[in-house]
Amino acid sequence: MDKIKSFLLPILALCVLSISFWYSSGWLQLCSGLALFLFGMQCLEEGLKQLAGGRLEQLLERSTATRFKGFLFGVGGTMVLQSTTLMSLLTIAFISTGLIQLAGGISILLGINLGTSGGMWLLAAAGQNFSLSPIALPMLVFGVLAGFNGENSKALGRIILGIAFIFLGIDQIKGGFAEFGNSLELFEQVSRGYLGQALFVGMGVILTAMLMSSHATLMLILAALAAGQLELWQGMSMAIGGSVGSSFNVAIMGWLGGNRGGQRLAAVHVLFNLITGLTTFLLLTPLMLLVHALMSQLGVGDNSLLQLAMFQTLFNIIGVLLFWPWQRHLEVLLCRYLPDRQEPNVLIADSHTDESAVVEQRVLPETRARYLNETALASVDTASRAVVQELQHLGRLSLEVICHALYQPVEQLSSIKVNEERLNARPNDAECLDAQVLYERHIKGVYSDLLGFMSRLDAQMDEEHRQFWMTCQVVALQLVDAVKDAKHLQKNLGHYLRNDRSHVHHYYLDLRRHVLWVLRQVREVGRSDLPDDVWRSRLDWVDAQAAKFDADFRHRIFSEVRSQQLDNLQASSLMNDLGYCSRITQSLRNVLQLGLVGENELLRQVRSLGGDDDFPLIHL
Repeated sequence: MDKIKSFLLPILALCVLSISFWYSSGWLQLCSGLALFLFGMQCLEEGLKQLAGGRLEQLLERSTATRFKGFLFGVGGTMVLQSTTLMSLLTIAFISTGLIQLAGGISILLGINLGTSGGMWLLAAAGQNFSLSPIALPMLVFGVLAGFNGENSKALGRIILGIAFIFLGIDQIKGGFAEFGNSLELFEQVSRGYLGQALFVGMGVILTAMLMSSHATLMLILAALAAGQLELWQGMSMAIGGSVGSSFNVAIMGWLGGNRGGQRLAAVHVLFNLITGLTTFLLLTPLMLLVHALMSQLGVGDNSLLQLAMFQTLFNIIGVLLFWPWQRHLEVLLCRYLPDRQEPNVLIADSHTDESAVVEQRVLPETRARYLNETALASVDTASRAVVQELQHLGRLSLEVICHALYQPVEQLSSIKVNEERLNARPNDAECLDAQVLYERHIKGVYSDLLGFMSRLDAQMDEEHRQFWMTCQVVALQLVDAVKDAKHLQKNLGHYLRNDRSHVHHYYLDLRRHVLWVLRQVREVGRSDLPDDVWRSRLDWVDAQAAKFDADFRHRIFSEVRSQQLDNLQASSLMNDLGYCSRITQSLRNVLQLGLVGENELLRQVRSLGGDDDFPLIHL
């Protein structure tokens, strides 16, 4: 039934819309103009973003040294991209991935809101009583031609096409409102009091929510003003609603796709527009008088379009003045009422837990990615940072699963000294965790989320970013391979460690000791902050020690086969399991080595597989 509804409702809406076009040519012209305008904004946004590449993101990271720098970047970036939503989501993505802090994000957000005024002045100037089509038509030709000459030229062509479609849309929208004539006389019956103003504010909110663009709402308001369909106070009221509506759109996308840091900034966006909207709503009449006085000084006191642009500018200036002194206090309050989520430990029930606890553990979902939120896909840099964080998460999980495959507690990885009693003990049946189950529950889901996230990034990448992306894929694969080898190792390891009377028992104790030593070394080397040459020397030493163990172990096996202390079946099992140990070592070693590929600073963070936390993700 739900599928039928999801199919029939769009068809019904299209039919109703088509019938409305048949009966009203003015309505058709208005909708077609709006479609052209929105498509033009989309082309302009994509072209500018593609042309900027990663420079915009790099500038954003550098522009938060001070609040004022962040504010200026928000103003400039929004005036260039002409998209409040894009700039807000980019900022949320950078906070979510840890590139900037909440304080820097708040100052950028204040600048973003003020930056929208620049686009408003352009729209107001373009909405005057002259046609833009003669300018737009040759731009269409130039934009298409530019698309046939390389990536940068193609991006420039999309920018030109976007501007051309915006111009055509403006003309269509103006023509549509002009054809309506006096069909909107209903608005003339609305009183000018707070109730009437609230009605138009609500209309602005609804219109922006439907169009998903405050710029489109403002363009409609300007066109209606130019055609005489709205009074100035009505347009100002709708502009307030448009600003409030845009914050809700950003809040929904930021809240669903961001982590706690991104959600805090989304909350700031809502608070800014709500409080500023309420303030300007209560002061609408004196603000109208102020706007008229200011524009009269400029000689355009009778131009309602430019007056609306001035009002929108004052709207955002008031918001900045209200919020600027309270940035630090706002940050503290948001951190208090929206605290960081506690990293949930992955709990695995054992025989010592009571029955209710066991049932609770069984219904827990499998471990999934923690840091791969949708807002991070807004740019290559934020997506890269999110992938690195998730690789660290996967690395931590992998080390712990391998440790459990050895029938050792995770605390053996981080303790100052290895607990020799636990290391030499037989596996406790109460602690016998199947590595296959651990892989299915804690590794497979995270790995699949990583691959899916990396495949969804649809952005132009330079050679450095492509190399980084490929390296991250190899790192993830190496970690998964190490866990799979540990799964195979666990079978014979558990069998022979339980049988302490078997002659090969001490061989498997040595294998367990060696793999645990490798895990501890990988964790320690990865967390060490040493110069590259010293770090490589330490890694080479680990390689040499592992190679020495392999050679000595093989020599011992063949010696005891010759002396008939080991039979051929036992020797083959030991050689196979030594191979699994060697592959685990090599896979983890490769992960550390890949952390220096291309001298990429982000990749260096991948080396810290153990993370900065001392508590395990998987524990008994």
